[in-house]
Amino acid sequence: MKNKCVKSHLNFGVILVGDKDIDNVAANSSIHWFPGHMRVSQRLLKENLSRVDLIVELIDARAPRSSRNPFFKDITSGNKARVVVMSKGDLADRRFSEAWIKHIENTERVRALTVDCKNAKSVKNVIDVLKEVLSNFPKKRSLGRLMRAMIVGIPNVGKSTLINSLAKKSKARVENRPGVTRTAQWIHLDNGLDLLDTPGTLPSRFESPEVGLNLAYTGAIKDAVYDLEYVAMNLIEFLSANHSKQVKARFGVDFSEFARPIEKLEAFGRLRGMLLRGGEVDLNRAALSLLDEYRSGKLGRITLEIPRESKKLLGDHNL
Repeated sequence: MKNKCVKSHLNFGVILVGDKDIDNVAANSSIHWFPGHMRVSQRLLKENLSRVDLIVELIDARAPRSSRNPFFKDITSGNKARVVVMSKGDLADRRFSEAWIKHIENTERVRALTVDCKNAKSVKNVIDVLKEVLSNFPKKRSLGRLMRAMIVGIPNVGKSTLINSLAKKSKARVENRPGVTRTAQWIHLDNGLDLLDTPGTLPSRFESPEVGLNLAYTGAIKDAVYDLEYVAMNLIEFLSANHSKQVKARFGVDFSEFARPIEKLEAFGRLRGMLLRGGEVDLNRAALSLLDEYRSGKLGRITLEIPRESKKLLGDHNL
């Protein structure tokens, strides 16, 4: 039976239903990751809230909706200056990033911007915006005390990378995997701002299966906690349906020609020579390779979700 796809104009993510290859793994493939240290991190954030003047919420520009933890907004609502920074802007579609900035600023009445931590001008713009927001949000501080900001976000969203870019040196530990930062640490910037780096924290429960998939695609969730093949089959189905030109330009193959997700993943694995004895495709290796292609930006700038009011920007996307 040919698979059916449920797609949403709110979210580029694809949920596959009705395909036996997906169903074989779907029953045990619910994506969830909320280890004990994240609950401790939530308490740590609350304890340090009174010490800062500004909250900087970092979200992933490729999945601005899925990469937000409602907890951050709940604890800061109304009593703190807040800025939303969309990280990894060099990996997301510029049109959709601009749409998200407008959406966030219009609906939440906060400043929002994208950042590419590899670009010095982009990083400087973050500092300029933080200072501007703080200057317009008066708060009593001890005489001579520096302005303080807390950086919050989900795992692997780029908090430590941004801090190191702002500080122009490696002060925060950086690795391209979730869950590296486990404790809060103060970072002093030469331009009169102290930053508090905090551990990445996910929601205790995802609002939809799409959120879990999007966070798996971007690497916010450890690969070990979900079924790689299930996630990769969803990803290749999404890419085939919405970014076939970029996929063909990268691999020389139009995977949409294959009817079932597992056939697409097998074709990708064969293309990469990922074969086991007897010529069978090593689906686990193929899944890891496909996820790396997306996460590293080798497929180009691909955004997973857009605001409702930006449907007109979809163009050739089949949503």
